[in-house]
Amino acid sequence: MAIWLTENSKIIVQGMTGGEGTKHTRRMLASGAKVVGGVNARKAGTTHEGLPVFGTVKEAMEATGADVSVVFVPPKFTKDAVKEAIDAEIPLCVVITEGVPVHDSTEFWAYAVDKGNKTRIIGPNCPGIASPGASNAGIIPADITTAGRIGLVSKSGTLTYQLMYELRDFGFSTAVGIGGDPVIGTTHIDALQAFQDDPGTDAIVMIGEIGGDAEERAAAYIEQRVTKPVVAYVAGFTAPEGKTMGHAGAIVSGSAGTAQAKKEALEKVGVRVGKTPSETARLMREIMQAR
Repeated sequence: MAIWLTENSKIIVQGMTGGEGTKHTRRMLASGAKVVGGVNARKAGTTHEGLPVFGTVKEAMEATGADVSVVFVPPKFTKDAVKEAIDAEIPLCVVITEGVPVHDSTEFWAYAVDKGNKTRIIGPNCPGIASPGASNAGIIPADITTAGRIGLVSKSGTLTYQLMYELRDFGFSTAVGIGGDPVIGTTHIDALQAFQDDPGTDAIVMIGEIGGDAEERAAAYIEQRVTKPVVAYVAGFTAPEGKTMGHAGAIVSGSAGTAQAKKEALEKVGVRVGKTPSETARLMREIMQAR
């Protein structure tokens, strides 16, 4: 089993004809993902990488039955691309683009809500979503892990890859990189709920980072709604106070948003928290071995 992305998912790539779109379309195809076309209004009617290019998301969906879009367009065009996907009511839109202005992300997220939340947005500024052995939508390497029964949700791309690799002997149902921007579509809580409801997921790894209160809110949700074991890692234990770090959302002020505060909130509700990614993997390995 997997969440949101399965072996039957049909993927289109908005921006497929660009450099990044081309490279990662090739990678997705090589992984076995069912990429069925691309979208570029200026190149509609042509082919690229052996796939048809359509003028709009709606046209691509009608012609191919696509139910997932991966967005590889420049930041200044991302808002319009995502709104187009929302208008077409594609079920899943994975926004890889980094550097999207926060007000643009806010606008297309609100637009999705206004349209009835028929389109799930993952990202922006994220590595995407991968269900090993089934499909891959984004830039997550397809060969670093195996299919299994661990679910992973992460703000960090590189830490997503590390945990997937370190736990490759157990494997993953789905790994979701939600991105680290201040405004994102899918949250930790959304993924936690989906993994809790997924019969193919036995345990969950959650990767957070300093800044904001997303991890504290996730802890409250876990206490109320999640019965499966959760292991977490919070990036930023050595971050200096008052400094903006890395991802746009990682701003620490006083004790609010610190790694230690998040660790304490999670441990209070029974989540085991590693001080390093490798320790986090070890904690999950103990859980899986005991099952």
